[in-house]
Amino acid sequence: MSGPSALSRRLGVTDAVVIGLGAMVGAGIFASLAPAARSAGSGLLLGLAVAAVVAYCNATSSARLAARYPASGGTYVYGRERLGPFWGYLAGWSFVVGKTASCAAMALTVGAYVWPAHAHAVAVGAVVLLTAVNYGGVQKSAWLTRVIVAVVLAVLAALVVAAFAGGAPGWERLEFGADITVTGVLQAGGLLFFAFAGYARIATLGEEVRDPARTIPRAIPLALGIALVVYAAVAAAALSVLGPQRLAGSAAPLSDLAGATGFGALSPAVRGAAAVAALGALLALILGVSRTTLAMARDRHLPSVLAVVHPRFQVPHRAELAVGVVVAVAAAVADLRSAIGFSSFGVLLYYAVANASAWTLTRAENRPPRVVPVVGLLGCLVLAFTLPGLSVLVGAAVVAFGAVLYVVRRRPAARL
Repeated sequence: MSGPSALSRRLGVTDAVVIGLGAMVGAGIFASLAPAARSAGSGLLLGLAVAAVVAYCNATSSARLAARYPASGGTYVYGRERLGPFWGYLAGWSFVVGKTASCAAMALTVGAYVWPAHAHAVAVGAVVLLTAVNYGGVQKSAWLTRVIVAVVLAVLAALVVAAFAGGAPGWERLEFGADITVTGVLQAGGLLFFAFAGYARIATLGEEVRDPARTIPRAIPLALGIALVVYAAVAAAALSVLGPQRLAGSAAPLSDLAGATGFGALSPAVRGAAAVAALGALLALILGVSRTTLAMARDRHLPSVLAVVHPRFQVPHRAELAVGVVVAVAAAVADLRSAIGFSSFGVLLYYAVANASAWTLTRAENRPPRVVPVVGLLGCLVLAFTLPGLSVLVGAAVVAFGAVLYVVRRRPAARL
């Protein structure tokens, strides 16, 4: 693709991995452990394992599809090409609305850690700032994300070491107890999946990646593997030091974990890392949502005025500004918990379409083993519909509304 709506291929494997990590190793690990522990109890690590298995299947399916269709839009493009226009549209709609809610959630997390009394104002300011960074070019975004990821990984590593060295870990707390239920573990998996979902950012940037057939299949598993190791270490440390009950009741579980280590200087560092991580996730999320918006605008599912790439900065600047405005409004009025639940439902449906699309690949198209898209599809649907009831109802209503819009727009075209 060339012309005024084409993007330049500037990102290598390292940049792609960093952008994926910036979206994954973000506020999710700082915020999702407590609600997941409330659902799973001592089965928290089982919930993490469920989320990791589904995330691996999604990542594998997405990587094979992204190598075949290296264009901005991710599963919006895959669903359209493999399953038909409606399924591509539904995936794109689910992604845009779900990840817009994720953007608001990340912005609100920044506000909660930086200035709790004015969390909404700080959140709006963060959206404005990072939209401006993205406007300046994806290479600048990748560079800033690299710095953020390095800081957050360093703090989390220090926290895990301090927890096991000075936090008096109780290894018996890692044993499975009678509080475990299948529903609780699945709900915890759905909540923890929120922290894994960032690897999609690599696929949605497919049009800006050099040699996508090699780069994307390498970058996605690498980013996911690093995130899984980090999450498992942090979850095990929190569970062994705080225990499932204390962890479940914590509003800021990693801050409480830092306080329990005996190293007082860690607490402000963890709070700072949480804010920095949320900024990194927000940066990558705005990138991904704007690229999917660009792809849908190209196909006239969204206003075509958004399908323009800046001639100097080589970014979809109108799409980024539109996303920034919507996210800023949501961050000004939304509730953090509601934003996370709504986002998880939309993103899981998005990946369900990705797995269904991967199922249609042939051997010549380097399809994954058949079990991968099957487990991924079923896992996404199960986790989506075991989320809290309100999140399921609101999410289903918004997705249905998007489907109705598609049908209404198609009817006049069909009569012509």
